[in-house]
Amino acid sequence: MSVSGILGKKIGMTQVFDEKGEIHPITVLQVGPCVITQLKTQAKDGYDAAQIGLVEFVKSSKVNKAMAGHFGKSNVPPVRVVREVPIEVASSTAEGEQLNGVKAGDKVLVDIFADEKFVDVLGTSKGRGFAGVVRRHGFGGGPKSHGHMFQVQGSIGSSSFPSRVFKGMRMPGHMGVDNVTVRNLRIRGIDTEENLLMVEGAVPGHKEGYVLITKAKQPPRERRGFSGATTVDPLKASKKASAGKKK
Repeated sequence: MSVSGILGKKIGMTQVFDEKGEIHPITVLQVGPCVITQLKTQAKDGYDAAQIGLVEFVKSSKVNKAMAGHFGKSNVPPVRVVREVPIEVASSTAEGEQLNGVKAGDKVLVDIFADEKFVDVLGTSKGRGFAGVVRRHGFGGGPKSHGHMFQVQGSIGSSSFPSRVFKGMRMPGHMGVDNVTVRNLRIRGIDTEENLLMVEGAVPGHKEGYVLITKAKQPPRERRGFSGATTVDPLKASKKASAGKKK
């Protein structure tokens, strides 16, 4: 399968132990199953991509006629969430019915990450409502003694110069409900039977929130000589060197 991404849900966080006994915080994601609802081709649309939808139970009354006709073209069941993901393809057909073995109606499962070590996860952050500068931007605030409003940002512009407020000034406002992408999360486990993906670290959004998981665009380079039995302990090496000098 040449599709580079898949839709899923955030189940929650837990922790696992590796073979060395070290603990790692992980986020469990319910990944797929997804179905390809449409193919975008270079000849017809100007780029190559696949429109995928997360397979869930959706009432027919919740699907309008336009989307019902759209799903009927590809003979796929109605879905609630639809996203576009890139396709790893070298060449495309003129008709746009098939790209590198990928066609509309194909299933996309968690096994697309079987040979991957890192993934990028895009989700919607939790909504925090209207927040001040201390919570929204991490300001230190003013004095906390009696008679002071320490969570107020203070002066935002001088009267003589520039006699205005600069564009982009960090001020109180709506916080959260933003598209946040967390890159290079390490894969700690894959369950192909239950379509579960375990990644190390936190994922934006609340429980049961929809996320888009893609292959890492710029995975980190694996450091050599800094892990395993061949690693040199600097403390032991320094003690050994100092003992040799004394002799």
